[in-house]
Amino acid sequence: MSIAAQVERFVAMGTRVEVHVFGGGFADALAAARRAIEDVDDALTIHRPSSTTAVNEGLLAGRDVTIDDPVLIEALIAVQEVHALTDGAFDPAIDHRFGGAGWGDVVFDPRTARISAMRPLALDFGGFGKGFALDRACAALRDAGVVCACLSAGESSLAVIGEHPLGGGWPFAIPHPSRADAVLVELELLDEALSISTTVGAGTHAPERAAMIRPSDGAIVTAARCAVAVDRNGGKAEALSTALLVADDNRTRRMLKAAPARRFLYDLSQAAALTVDVARMHVA
Repeated sequence: MSIAAQVERFVAMGTRVEVHVFGGGFADALAAARRAIEDVDDALTIHRPSSTTAVNEGLLAGRDVTIDDPVLIEALIAVQEVHALTDGAFDPAIDHRFGGAGWGDVVFDPRTARISAMRPLALDFGGFGKGFALDRACAALRDAGVVCACLSAGESSLAVIGEHPLGGGWPFAIPHPSRADAVLVELELLDEALSISTTVGAGTHAPERAAMIRPSDGAIVTAARCAVAVDRNGGKAEALSTALLVADDNRTRRMLKAAPARRFLYDLSQAAALTVDVARMHVA
């Protein structure tokens, strides 16, 4: 059975983005979804001049900054929520260059759109931005009447709208990041987003990729792990998968127990052939 799809492919946020919309007459919706993702890229990137780099210049100089970019304001409000959700394990201000500085040093007032920091620091929305962009793209598609779509930003960030075109959930098999013959887990998504974060595999060697830092002690995380998180919200899924990689044991336990069928952490250091039961880190 053939099911027609309209597809938009482009590069944004340093990766390949694909938007698949099922059903006819959605060319304008695809264009709106692309604009939504590119708007996030333009606002949150730190690899070229942007609203975020302008804010970072002020924070590093010890100045208060008034933000006039609505996308960045929306992102900062969402970051406040996911920082609390992960008990601080997701921290877009943590950076080994700035000692112990982190999101706890940031003062952000969404009512006035003003941001400041108690000591020099800079924001990096890696581990959040792609999921946030997919959220905004999904919102644009739904506003245009789309009821069935699948979006991806690279191979690690996915979002779906509605049921699979053939009915039921959208099936995904999460591969081992460095072994082509192993699958970590199989999941079905329905109006959900999925994020994968890992410390191993080809993607970890990208030159612009920041080190994974544990906020509790500032240590760089090098253990061979892979985290998978599913949530209704792509930004939250992205932050959760990042947080699971860097959290201390107590935070990890809390996050896994809060949604055991939607949050997974795998120890990839084992030499034996991996199965889901062997690979998953069951934190008691």
